[in-house]
Amino acid sequence: MKICFLKVNKLPVMNIQITLLAFCIGISVASLAKPSTDTIPANASDVKSIDAIVHALYDVISGDAGIKRDWNRMRSLFLPEGKLIPTGMRNDTVRYRIMTVEDYIKSTGAILEEKGFHEKEISKKTEHFGHIAHVFSTYESKYKLTDEKPFMRGINSIQLLNDGKRWWILHVYWNSETPASPIPKRYL
Repeated sequence: MKICFLKVNKLPVMNIQITLLAFCIGISVASLAKPSTDTIPANASDVKSIDAIVHALYDVISGDAGIKRDWNRMRSLFLPEGKLIPTGMRNDTVRYRIMTVEDYIKSTGAILEEKGFHEKEISKKTEHFGHIAHVFSTYESKYKLTDEKPFMRGINSIQLLNDGKRWWILHVYWNSETPASPIPKRYL
């Protein structure tokens, strides 16, 4: 590692700021994390595209009552550091909960399997640049596929990373629709 000493009294303040900024950018780029391969192997068809991984996410949590979910499949979609973040209002206060994939499985898995739960994407807006993508995925939820109306709708904000080999989910951040906060038409 090369250490440079600057004679501050001989450099204008602007040069010091630019030098420090360049140094910080260099450290930031050098310290970028490489996606961990310490995860359950994914089905290649689940992670080959943005559409495929979003479809797999909905598919893995959906099923009739009494049907076990493939939680290893869910684990395989996320980076090990991935998070699921439900948000909503309670007592006029915005609330959120940050969960790991394991937290989600432990807190929600049994309920999904016991009651039945089907979540379906009804609209999607995707933004993609380089190795990153963001999907605003509008969903509707039913206990049974045969239910006439959904019991819930909302938007999943899904952040994705492509490591050059596959797509990974970094975060799923969602908000359910309420009478006070209906889904805007542009997301339907």
